Amino acid sequence: MKGSIDINVDLGEGFGRYRLGEDEALLSWVTSANIACGYHAGDPQVMGRAVVLAKTHKVAVGAHPGLPDLLGFGRREMNVSASDVYHMTVYQVGALLAFTRAHQVRLHHVKPHGALYNMAERDPALAEALAQAVVDIDPTLVLYALAGGLLAKAGREQGLTVAEEVFADRTYQADGKLTPRTNPQAVITDPAEAVAQVLTMIKEGVVETLDGGKHPINADTVCLHGDHPHAPALAQALRRRLQAEGIIVKPVGEVR
Repeated sequence: MKGSIDINVDLGEGFGRYRLGEDEALLSWVTSANIACGYHAGDPQVMGRAVVLAKTHKVAVGAHPGLPDLLGFGRREMNVSASDVYHMTVYQVGALLAFTRAHQVRLHHVKPHGALYNMAERDPALAEALAQAVVDIDPTLVLYALAGGLLAKAGREQGLTVAEEVFADRTYQADGKLTPRTNPQAVITDPAEAVAQVLTMIKEGVVETLDGGKHPINADTVCLHGDHPHAPALAQALRRRLQAEGIIVKPVGEVR
């Protein structure tokens, strides 16, 4: 059983007058924040506010680059090349890096969002482009990537520290990949069920798949989605249960 785990959450996903998620409520229970960088969500005001909130709550700050699709929230696939992915990643991470420097916060990690994350798990060229972008920005950044996936492999090959990511609020397919959101069973809405899934992954090193099987999995960081209907309640329940089990909750790479 792992002795420690990171809890990460997607934040700063509003835009203009529109707000999505309960960022401040979530930050009391997580250890890392993935902040949207303006392509799938977020704008300068939202990004700056999210960085300040994360700093206030002493939560590690990460960039959450996605596809340029505000209408589809970055969850619709686009026909993009490896060069496109490289440059849009540099652009977005660079934008958040400016905010972290302005507020004297260290940028800790990069985690791709939505369709970009999933596309990199099927296309080695996109995975390599993402990893190369992170290396070229700052090779000390941690790359958050699907446990056992192509992006994790690409990151390690390029010398990055990789945090293998599992999901509390998503179901899994037999091959260890996430169930597509087009499937009505893709999202786990019951906090108790989500917590139970995380404990199984941490304590047993497997995840129960939709077909009733079990797939081996390594968990360095657990993701919660900020737009989950019960996100704050899930974050609180998960943090408390992990601590009750004697599992240390801390950002990836932090020494305690």
